[in-house]
Amino acid sequence: MIEVNPLEFSFEKIVKDALYEDLGHQGDITSNSVIDKNLQNSFVLKSRSDGVISGIQVAELSFKILDSSLNFKKKLNDGSIVKKEDIIATIDGYASSILSAERTALNFLSHLSGIASATNEMVNLISETNTKIVSTRKTTPNLRILEKYAVKDGGGMNHRFGLYDGILIKDNHLALSGSITNSVSLAREKCGHMVNIEVEVDNLDQYREALETQTNAILLDNFKIDDLVKAVNLNKKNIILEASGKITKDNILEIAKTGVNLISSGWLTHSSPSLDIGLDFS
Repeated sequence: MIEVNPLEFSFEKIVKDALYEDLGHQGDITSNSVIDKNLQNSFVLKSRSDGVISGIQVAELSFKILDSSLNFKKKLNDGSIVKKEDIIATIDGYASSILSAERTALNFLSHLSGIASATNEMVNLISETNTKIVSTRKTTPNLRILEKYAVKDGGGMNHRFGLYDGILIKDNHLALSGSITNSVSLAREKCGHMVNIEVEVDNLDQYREALETQTNAILLDNFKIDDLVKAVNLNKKNIILEASGKITKDNILEIAKTGVNLISSGWLTHSSPSLDIGLDFS
């Protein structure tokens, strides 16, 4: 029986869709018009700024799916620290094929490396604490699996991947179900002991109520530093505490020092600037 790696299949589908978005039915009419189809050359993927690399596999797939004869040699692995002018990979083969896949490969590699770089910066800022950085579901549609892997490449951790693999009871759920106690009770009854439950709270009164439920974690949304400290001190059951809301480079260390277990930031996946990476003729 043929074994299928679901992860590789997901990556392939994403890359094929991206290539089609760029090439359509006609292909690269610029390269096909001005470059001899038999011309072969060597190119390098080179970083133009410092950061952390992520997305080498999908960059390689971008070239290889378009033309399997291309020779892609990576010089660095995902998660590697990169400096300006460092060579990430070399690509040899038909020049028209390389140029046709260039933008798709760079879009993936630059975007994902930007996420990994921003995550790594946050992780380093709180490295002297025990708090971990986690991502959220605020991701680009159809790119979540890649963006969450980029967070891991940067030294962060993943929150739930989707609505299917963990319960997070937020303010709108509470408004419709009645109370924190009732919501957690219903979730535990319907989903059983194998599914983790987290509940979002906006203030210390809600937090105290959540502490008396069977929740596994509590999300402290937009808590002030003093209230985060109080929440940590009240947590006698060692429930996982997650701080979220308006997380920045300026306040992340102060938040981590309160003793919360996790800090979640949607900014990492939805607003990280891309890392400047180019394809150069060698």
